[in-house]
Formats: sequence, C-alpha cells, structure tokens
Amino acid sequence: MTDDVKAAAEAWLREDPDPDTRAELTELLAAGDTAELADRFAGTLEFGTAGLRGAVGAGPNRMNRVVVIRAAAGLAAYLKATGRTDGPVLIGYDARHKSDVFAQDTAAVIRGAGLDAVLLDRPAPTPVVAFGIRHLHAVAGVVVTASHNPPQDNGYKVYLGDGSQIVPPADAEIAAAIAAVGPLAGVPRGDDWQTIGDELLNAYLDRIAELVPADAPRDLNVAYTPLHGVGRTLVEAAVARAGFAAPRVVATQADPDPDFPTVAFPNPEEPGAIDAALELAREIDADLAVANDPDADRCAVAVPDAAADGGWRMLRGDELGALLGEFLLSSRPAGVAACSIVSSSLLGKIAASYGVRYVETLTGFKWIGRVPDLVFGYEEALGYCVDPEAVKDKDGVSTLVRVLQLAAQAKAAGRTLVDLLDDLAVKHGLHATDQLSVRVEDLSLIAQAMDRLRATPPTTLGSYTVERIDDLSLGSESLPPTEGLRYTLSDGARVVVRPSGTEPKLKCYLEVVVPVTTGVTTGVTTGGTTGVGAARAQAATALAAVKTDLAAAAGI
Repeated sequence: MTDDVKAAAEAWLREDPDPDTRAELTELLAAGDTAELADRFAGTLEFGTAGLRGAVGAGPNRMNRVVVIRAAAGLAAYLKATGRTDGPVLIGYDARHKSDVFAQDTAAVIRGAGLDAVLLDRPAPTPVVAFGIRHLHAVAGVVVTASHNPPQDNGYKVYLGDGSQIVPPADAEIAAAIAAVGPLAGVPRGDDWQTIGDELLNAYLDRIAELVPADAPRDLNVAYTPLHGVGRTLVEAAVARAGFAAPRVVATQADPDPDFPTVAFPNPEEPGAIDAALELAREIDADLAVANDPDADRCAVAVPDAAADGGWRMLRGDELGALLGEFLLSSRPAGVAACSIVSSSLLGKIAASYGVRYVETLTGFKWIGRVPDLVFGYEEALGYCVDPEAVKDKDGVSTLVRVLQLAAQAKAAGRTLVDLLDDLAVKHGLHATDQLSVRVEDLSLIAQAMDRLRATPPTTLGSYTVERIDDLSLGSESLPPTEGLRYTLSDGARVVVRPSGTEPKLKCYLEVVVPVTTGVTTGVTTGGTTGVGAARAQAATALAAVKTDLAAAAGI
C-alpha cells in the first residue's frame, strides 16, 4: 500500500460520519488490502448527466455519506450561484441500501445552505419526484436510486426546476461546485426540512387516473411484478383509480428488498428477470404480464405467444414503443414525438403517417424529456413518457396504466398486442431490433473496441452494405457530441455502438427492416409475397448475421 493511499484512507476515516463505512475501511487498512484500497481512493465517482452511480462503500470512488454530503453541498452552491432559490428542493429515494440515509443527508445539507428542502416520507418511484418538481414549483429535485443496477450499487440523480434531468453544461458546473466543497466539518447542516407524502402521491395518482377515459374498456387479467422495488403500492393504487381490476402480484418479488434475492440483475431487460411473472401469468391465464424496474421508471410487458418458448414472450422496448406511439399519435396531437438514436426508426414512420413532427435525440431521457412540445417519447431500454405535461421523464407507473388501456381496448375488439404489432408491420414494414451488449470488468476494453471500429471500419455487416458511418463524438447540427458510432446500412438497416452511460457495458443496437408485401399474418410466403411471420424469421436471420460480423469487427 502506498503512503498516499494510506494517508487518504486515514483522512477519510477522520471525517466519515457513517459507522458502517468507517468499520469497513478500518478492516481494509488492518488487512493491508492494497488493491481494494487503491480502487477506492485512486479516483472519485464522476458526477455527470446521470448524476452519481456506484457501489456503496467507503472511499471517494464509492457511494457513501461523505460523497453524498459533498454532492448535496455542491448542488446547493450551484443553485445559489445561478439564482435558483425561489422554491424548494424535492428529495426522493428508493429502497436500496442507504437510500433513506443519503436522502436525509441531502435534506440536511440543502437546509444548511439556507434553501428549502422537501423530503418524501417513504420510498417511492423516481417519476414521483419528476412529477413533484413542477407540481410543487421546486427549483430542483434529487432521487437517491441506482434504478436497475446490481444490489451493491446506489446513485444520485439530479433534476432542475423544469422537471428534466440535468444536461451539459449544468452537470459540469455542479461537478465543479462539488469539487470546490471543503472539509466535511465545514458543510452546514440543518434538521428542519419539510416532509411530504400522501398529498404529493395522491396528486400524482389523480393525474394518472385522468389518462383513461370513463368509457374505455377495462376487462383485463394481469400479472405484475415490481422486482423487489418500490413500484407495487403506487401501481396498485394507479390501476384501481383508473378502473382496472387489481393485478395479481408475484408474491416472492412483491415487497422492496435491496438485495433483490430472486433475480441475478433487477432489470426487466435481463434474461430471466421476469420469469416469475411469466410463471404467474401462465398460472392465472393472464392477458398480459407487466413489470417495473426497482425504481419504477421503466415498464416491461410480456404477451401470450404460441410460437414462443413457454407460450409467452416479452415485448422488446422498441415494440412497446411502437404500440404506444401508434396508440397515442393516432389522434394526431399537436406536438412532437421523439425517441433516442438507438431506438427503432419505426416511430418516425408512425409519426409521419399522422402528420406529427418527429425528432431523434441522444440516448437518455435527459434529452428526450426536454424536447419542446413533446407528446410522446421513448427509448428502447423500456423507458416511456406517455404524459409529458405531467412527467418530463420516463414513468413506469403511468406507462403501465396506458398499456392496460391499450390491451383492454384491443381485447374488447377481439385482438391482442401481437395482432397490433402485425398491423404495424404490414403498414410500415417489419422493424426488428436486437442488441449486442457486453459487460466488462476492465473499462479499457470498451475504449479498445471503439478504437478498433474507428481504425478499421467494417464495409459490410451481415448481408448489408455499410453506406455511411457517423462518428457521434463529433456532434452534428441536430445532436450534441457523444461517444458512439452510427452505421447506416442498406435497405433501411442501422447499427449504433456506444458505451453505456450507467453500467460497465459496451452496447450495440441493431435494426433491420423487412417489407411485408401482403396483409396475411400466417407467415406463409407465396407468389413473391412475404407475410409477417416469414418477415420476422427473415429479420431474425439478418440480425444474427449483423451481430456476428459486428462482434468480430469490434473484437468482442
């Protein structure tokens, strides 16, 4: 262990207010665990447009009370320096390890800085804060959450007074204010913050209930899992207020549990995460299975499908995005539809068919949520904004209610969500998407893959010709710079490669488009025409070939 690391660890011990992390650090020092100490003290968690996110533990490269107190002090300094002082800071939190403590520390520091702080009195979904910021005329909001990250992680998400997540340059300015915070003992803290509970939650639920017309069909049998997160209470209340029957909840995943004991990763996108919900759906002969991630800002949907293993399949994020887009844009609302550059191009075609303006943004709801005049936005990672006037962020609770509305309407007409997807394929071509996602221990492997793709760009991927390569790090007239590469392929196909902003992953997003030249949905191919089923099989083969070639080109 170097003298510098030892000195840094000992200095940390002297100001750490948390007995748990003090004990942890004392043990590491006594054991002389050089590698672990070096990892914790070699750098700091970077505050960016995702706020903070990392493993809970002692040291500046972990999530802990010292890091959170400094972050709150930096945020307070930024708000004061930019004149954002004429309203409260709303603070929410999920049920992860230390979330309640980090939220209380934030409230104490905000009050110590002379600003008003309003703290939710219980763990709640992230979109409650996004809603509450504008409802309470707050100047900023903080949510202590790591969303769908592994159990050992926690995080710190920041919103400003428009109800949107921070974007540059605010993130860099807040980071600079955090870096300027002196010794922890010099950070003033108060204990007279306000708390809020039922008043805000009821306002949020009332707004969701208004989304579903009184005469809408409501006959639906639903299985639901909150994946050990904080969604259940509000989902049950929202479903009831909207007039639907209570969903059957997966008992083993019903209550908040920061260890997420029944899933490898608490992310509905991960293989196996919603297996328990599918088992329940089969048991009760459900029309639909729905899931939230742990902070309930995402929504996943699975549907009966005789062709799938076990008779059920989960809809891809792009499929649900297209269904919701068709549902919400068919009324030709005055406004803009938006999705991220890694999402399917199908939403743009749906919007055009109804005369609705469409824009693409960078990945993340920090960009989608701030699109002017937004009427619907989504990203393929199961994030949907179905009521932008109320919540300028992804919202898994209001989305779930919208999905029930759409599914019940289809059921009343003798149809299913799969039928509606087939309709879209006939109308616009079958848009099939897939993802190549590689989780790494060594982050340098991601940089190496990006360097390899830039040095030796592929000219073909699968059966497609690479017609254009956009280096997203250079930015464009419509998009700010971001690390990534976008490949425009022949026949409407495309690939986007980018490092994840919240996890140690390289993520590659693939899309192919196969024309459907008949309204027949049986999958039969005859006389030069292609049914939806055949188009789906053709697309699966094409995506697999693209994925293989892309993995080889990136060296992953």
